[in-house]
Amino acid sequence: MDIFIIGITGKIGGLLAQELTARGDTVRGLVRREEQRADLAAQGIHAVVRDLAGMPVPELADAFRGADAVVFAAGSNGGSAQVTQAIDGDGVSRAIEAARHAGVHRLALVSVLPESWRERDLDDEVEYYFAVKKQADVALSRSDLDWLILRPSLLTDDPGAGTVSLGPAELHGEITRADVAATLAALLHEPRISRQILELDSGSTPIGDAVTANVRS
Repeated sequence: MDIFIIGITGKIGGLLAQELTARGDTVRGLVRREEQRADLAAQGIHAVVRDLAGMPVPELADAFRGADAVVFAAGSNGGSAQVTQAIDGDGVSRAIEAARHAGVHRLALVSVLPESWRERDLDDEVEYYFAVKKQADVALSRSDLDWLILRPSLLTDDPGAGTVSLGPAELHGEITRADVAATLAALLHEPRISRQILELDSGSTPIGDAVTANVRS
């Protein structure tokens, strides 16, 4: 497959790129700095240098062209409201439109569990982040694309276990970024997983089996 990753220099995006290249896929992405492009080129990954927040839809569509799927793994992580809207809100909307223009039908979005951090006293910017993430989920789910929304639990940098709990509704626990990336790679290679929202937590089911269990008959 040919996969284009928005957020390829992030932790999940970078791990996903490794997973996909290990499978023999062609991986491309979007970066903001030339040195990032050079680092990825050394790994055999082509990247376009551009800022998503200011990138016109036609340019983004040109970058997507020829891809089998686009993955949106970028995120503001609850920063300023302006950045959150530009990346998590407008960025997703722009990616949906660009995918249509480019003739790319499959778009996977890394989102968040709606109840994440509910046990905390959140400031206004983080609350706004969750609201914008939900709006992006709604926008993608109402599009005509072959979409997939993956909502992982609290992310950790521990080594991947290779086992997860994956389904339409999961409890909010924690999950390693490595297991998120491995699960997402498996989902991208399962065309029968289509137009579904899946939540992801740590668990005891091997990733391949967990993905297959969510194929609709």
